Amino acid sequence: MRSRSIKPFVKWAGGKAQILDAIRAKYPIGMGAAVTKYAEPFAGGGAVLFDVLNNYALRDVYISDVNRELIHTYTMIRDGADELTEALREYEARYLPANEETRKAVYYANRERFNALKAADDTSVELAALFIFLNRTCFNGLYRINSRGEYNVPQGSYKNPRICDADNLRAVSEALRGVTIVCGDYKLSRNFIDETTFAYFDPPYRPLTATASFTAYAQDGFGDEQQIELARFIDEMSERGAWIVTSNSDPKNSDESDGFFDNLYAGHFVQRIYASRAINSVGAGRGRVSELLIARG
Repeated sequence: MRSRSIKPFVKWAGGKAQILDAIRAKYPIGMGAAVTKYAEPFAGGGAVLFDVLNNYALRDVYISDVNRELIHTYTMIRDGADELTEALREYEARYLPANEETRKAVYYANRERFNALKAADDTSVELAALFIFLNRTCFNGLYRINSRGEYNVPQGSYKNPRICDADNLRAVSEALRGVTIVCGDYKLSRNFIDETTFAYFDPPYRPLTATASFTAYAQDGFGDEQQIELARFIDEMSERGAWIVTSNSDPKNSDESDGFFDNLYAGHFVQRIYASRAINSVGAGRGRVSELLIARG
């Protein structure tokens, strides 16, 4: 157990905080399994990662994501938390006291600057600070890019957003020391995962409808072919003896006859749990919907 609990430093669409109890019930740690390593190859907001770091002392931890700016921010928090905190304090001091018109101008100027740094493959503290600033002040904590690779989420309407949570950033920085942080495809975890590993996979969810994928997370997309490829990878890692838990959407929310994941993970235990989701553009993706938790059989 950590002396100070840590929590995600960003809001994240589809984040796992509200279903964490159900995921935690699938942990092998503490149940007699010989688990000394943890891997999370779709890091996202890190709700499960931070829960594991809060509660268990592990020998090795590995996280990755294809979102370059997210991974850069994780790395900057680990290696340069003081500089990052100072930059965020400056953004907060400028944004919070401002009126609505000035806030809007600041938000869109910062978004433009973020996109310029992003296009230049920048690796500065400024890029990480802008990533957190935009996440805390944008609409619903979305990370969405257009066909040109530009972040295009509009401003949110929060009255008093927490832009700089210095205490949590310091605690997260300490917790991430020694954690391997990788920008890249989940397959890069192949060399890390073995029979002593607990791995949690939270890939981009399969859209419930043809119009529900408007929150484009990466330009390459993640369609059914990629979901099938991931399932094969998970089977391969499971055969090594790794303990693997996977999350995804439940196609039966919109089509009772759609057994895509039930068939794909026929050799695993598929559990339906419920979560409130409020960002999809159609009714099937709003409100309380079932999601899937998949563990080896």
